[in-house]
Amino acid sequence: MSEKKFFYINQTGKMHTVDSLEAALMAVKKSGYIWLDYCEPRKEDLQALVEPLGLHPLTIEDCFDDNQIPKMEDYPKNTFILFNAFQYQDHKFAIHEVDAILGSNYLVTVSGLAAGGKPVLEGVSRTLEKDLENVRQGPAYLLHVILDQIVDEKFVAIEALEEEINTIEDTILSDLDHFDPAALLHLRRDLLSLRKSLFHEREILVKINRKDCQYIPDKAILYYRDIYDHLAKFFELTESSRDVVTSLMEMQLSMLNNRMTRAANDTNQVVRRLTFITTIFMPLTLLAGIGGMSEYSMMTGPENWRIAYPAFLLGMVVIAVVDYFLLKWIEKKSDASEK
Repeated sequence: MSEKKFFYINQTGKMHTVDSLEAALMAVKKSGYIWLDYCEPRKEDLQALVEPLGLHPLTIEDCFDDNQIPKMEDYPKNTFILFNAFQYQDHKFAIHEVDAILGSNYLVTVSGLAAGGKPVLEGVSRTLEKDLENVRQGPAYLLHVILDQIVDEKFVAIEALEEEINTIEDTILSDLDHFDPAALLHLRRDLLSLRKSLFHEREILVKINRKDCQYIPDKAILYYRDIYDHLAKFFELTESSRDVVTSLMEMQLSMLNNRMTRAANDTNQVVRRLTFITTIFMPLTLLAGIGGMSEYSMMTGPENWRIAYPAFLLGMVVIAVVDYFLLKWIEKKSDASEK
């Protein structure tokens, strides 16, 4: 839903709502400056600003291109700044583009809708009411308030991502069987997008702080340095979170490998025991097969079966005991050589 608001800020810092673009342009001819705020605008809305404000056609094109990275472009009559607002809600990370066109006596902002259908810059008006002293000094100070609000909301999203990382870590340690590795992949992808955005936004603030933007006075640079400090801190937090996610992926794979190794070792122990038992009973089975061909006489004649049976069984026990201790000795010797 397209929405546009026009404000006139006089020299005393008081902000007046203006009904139309024409009225705003008439008011700014006397003194003060104007703020034109567009949410989900149509192309015709911004085309109407080309002649009165001297907007470059490329600026309007960038406002409707969602696949842009944060940047700052200087034009003869204004400066175009593209910034990103972050939102993390219901385990979903979203980046919303916020465009600002800064001139000598005007500021144009173009934004979209966040999750829930709310405008991205919805909370800026409340912030402006608390900072009227700075806002009255010019559009560069108003832009600072808007960017500062966006950066503060970035911290909320980054904190939510960190809490998600902590939750995933607890899940891996406590319930590995029900852990979904896709959660880590999604987090890593979100952190990469976050890092990319913060990197370019930090470059924007570097340009502003070295006075590359002619529409931001020297007195306002101190305020933008504060934004730069926040972005630098968030960038470091993002790098640390990426390292943590990488470590969690390695830890999860290591725990799975340990579990598979333990299962393989258990299987080897079972096979080893079965092999041990089979080796002992193989000669006994052979003897029982040969001696038992004459089931009743046991190879000694029918009259001697009372002696033959016990003797044969005793011989088998002796062979089994000898086999057992022989195999144990061989096994112990093998283990000692491996150490």
